[in-house]
Amino acid sequence: MIKKAVIPAAGLGTRFLPATKAQPKEMLPIIDTPTIQYVVQEAVDSGIEDILIITGKGKRSIEDHFDRNYELETRLEEKEDEALLLEMRRLSDMADIHFVRQKELNGLGDAIYYARHHVGNEPFAVLLGDTIMDSVIPVTQQLIDTYDQYRGTVIAVEEVPADKVNRYGIVGGTALSDSIMELSTLVEKPSIKAAPSNLAIAGRYILTPDIFAAIEQTAKGKNNEIQLTDAMLLLLKRENLYSHRIEGKRHDIGNKLDFLKTTVEFALKRKEFSAPFLAFLKEIVATHS
Repeated sequence: MIKKAVIPAAGLGTRFLPATKAQPKEMLPIIDTPTIQYVVQEAVDSGIEDILIITGKGKRSIEDHFDRNYELETRLEEKEDEALLLEMRRLSDMADIHFVRQKELNGLGDAIYYARHHVGNEPFAVLLGDTIMDSVIPVTQQLIDTYDQYRGTVIAVEEVPADKVNRYGIVGGTALSDSIMELSTLVEKPSIKAAPSNLAIAGRYILTPDIFAAIEQTAKGKNNEIQLTDAMLLLLKRENLYSHRIEGKRHDIGNKLDFLKTTVEFALKRKEFSAPFLAFLKEIVATHS
């Protein structure tokens, strides 16, 4: 049973400067909810209540967001805003959330290595802190179900257009079902001709504790950092790895265009203003066309 999750959230968010100069990109809101709250909620909805967030310099607001704010709660009580008060208290009670700071930015593999003492000798989930999944069944739960069946590392993947495979880590292997593949290779940002498939790594993983030994043996790669993909390639020599093609949509909040698209999509799902917002969008489209 997967009991623990690790959320790497230590990156600088340079693609969102100047907005991220003094606030973490993971705290950028989709309407009124920070990105990382969606990620934590996915873990909780997948039955995980022990969560370690890997932060870095300037990320204190993430800790504050999931902590109690008694002054704010008192003010909400005085205003008799019970719904909002309950929501604020739920944030601090939704899971046992722990924090550890990555001392220097040294890649995703290095960030996950900071979790070794917390997770111990257990398999664990990894959810990237700047990626939101929109799905009926939580994507992490989908991976857990696959892990329960095959008892090995599971990597979430999604199909991408052939002309975009050079933007992602791509997996290849032998299909076991429509959604499951036993992996034989992982290639970081291959050319179209060199790509083993069009299945791109999608920011969610179930990792076994053997990943830590693999990270220890992984040399610095792209950007002179320790890459998780390189560590998983080493792990592939020792144990079976699997990919799971996700059911749902991945939103990469790490780039501005996807951030804007996600905000629009999520706004259209909100009952309180979906209709007037849709009317506004139609007016804007008509004006620009």
